[in-house]
Amino acid sequence: MSTENTDVDQIAQNADRAFRELSHIEPAVRARAIVAAADALEANADALVPIGMRETGLAEARLRGELKRTAVQLRIFADTVVDGSYLDVRIDAADPDFALGPRPDVRRYLQPVGPVLNFAASNFPFAFSVAGGDTAAALASGCSLVVKTHSGHPELSAETARVISEALVGAGLPEHVFQTISGQQQGVDLLKHPLIAAGSFTGSTKIGRMLADIAAARPKPIPFYGELGSVNPVFVTEQALAERADEIAAGLVTSVGGSAGQLCTKPGFVFVPDAAPLEQGIATAASGAEPHRMLNPRIADGYADRRDEILATDGVRAIVEGTVSRDADGQGWVTPTIVVTDPATLAAQRDRLLDESFGPLTVLVQYSARDDLGAIAEELFPGNLTATVHHGDGEASDALRDLVAVLSETAGRVLFNGWPTGVAVTPAMQHGGPWPATTNDSNTSVGTAAITRFVRPVAYQNAPPALLPEPLQDANPWNVPQRHAAAGESAHWGDAAR
Repeated sequence: MSTENTDVDQIAQNADRAFRELSHIEPAVRARAIVAAADALEANADALVPIGMRETGLAEARLRGELKRTAVQLRIFADTVVDGSYLDVRIDAADPDFALGPRPDVRRYLQPVGPVLNFAASNFPFAFSVAGGDTAAALASGCSLVVKTHSGHPELSAETARVISEALVGAGLPEHVFQTISGQQQGVDLLKHPLIAAGSFTGSTKIGRMLADIAAARPKPIPFYGELGSVNPVFVTEQALAERADEIAAGLVTSVGGSAGQLCTKPGFVFVPDAAPLEQGIATAASGAEPHRMLNPRIADGYADRRDEILATDGVRAIVEGTVSRDADGQGWVTPTIVVTDPATLAAQRDRLLDESFGPLTVLVQYSARDDLGAIAEELFPGNLTATVHHGDGEASDALRDLVAVLSETAGRVLFNGWPTGVAVTPAMQHGGPWPATTNDSNTSVGTAAITRFVRPVAYQNAPPALLPEPLQDANPWNVPQRHAAAGESAHWGDAAR
């Protein structure tokens, strides 16, 4: 059940008991339950979306699209469960003639870690909240889950939790396989509980770092996967600007202004060889932007302060000075703000300019031929979810290759001739990056690879067949992919390299 419980120890005990029951349930049952949750989510869209609109200020079209993405994401993970490749089963048969001496029978696979605690995000009330990607990945891995709901959409969280929980239990999963809690202190207390085996988070750098430190400081530390802040730099070449300045200007305003700029992949800095060809296109595109409500008054306050600080910085000029207003309920309404500066000012004023602006604001940085963009990216933007290059048709200079090489070291996803907002839910997607984008750069929170956060490798050596987990058995009752190393194969090691 998803009913919130104020007894943290009881929540943890429930989650642990559900996890152990879940370990005896076939993957096909788990997959069908995840699909049932996706079906239930879509069946209740007409009830859920209006609640989300009221609590977050996000548009109906945006929320319906996000709900669909969330349901599709659940179904993709259900397919992943059935496929079984994520288990990475490796079977090395016993080999008396092994190159290093007799080899025992060794069988290895990835098994679920245990109860997971996920801290939901505010800006994606479906896709990164109660029914979001972390929920899908944890349940698909075979873990039980507790979601710490976000205070920005409490009614939507409660109703979504009810829908998901009833669907999961109704499809045959254990009671308490999915639970929710609320309140920061409850979240912290549960993160410290010895029965919680892993944590995940999407939110601010400050809170994410605090939670990561708590997870690391436990008597038995646990993995904590936090997605934090990102400014997602964009680099436009001279050829790209000459070929399609108007297209770049319009795309930039759309990317910055969408959902009031409250996206973790919003482009925060755009390097251009000359701002002048873009200014009229930016002004024209921005003039048609209607005010958009921010998620809540606290976020609006933070954005207004951040915007004021940037506009008041020496060496910064506004191309479009957007608006910030309040309605009778204290909610903030905004339009895009786009400013321009240069690399020297950016470096000199880094304490004022480099932090993320969570809202519809971006900084154009006008560079010259003397500037080494790779060195700038490495020094000023060491860790981001994304980095983008806009290049000309057929352009592939050594300097551009060097820049891409640097960006691949400082970002989790490198895009070309596009905009980073909008994250496709695909098996190959990487949504993560070096610190401070995430607390752990070895994983993703979007795409089927996200399941690997909640599993760990275990090897069984010379185990009696009756004591082997199903994926490691010769009979392979779950019909999962198995990678076999037969006896005698080691004699040919190195042949491929000769």
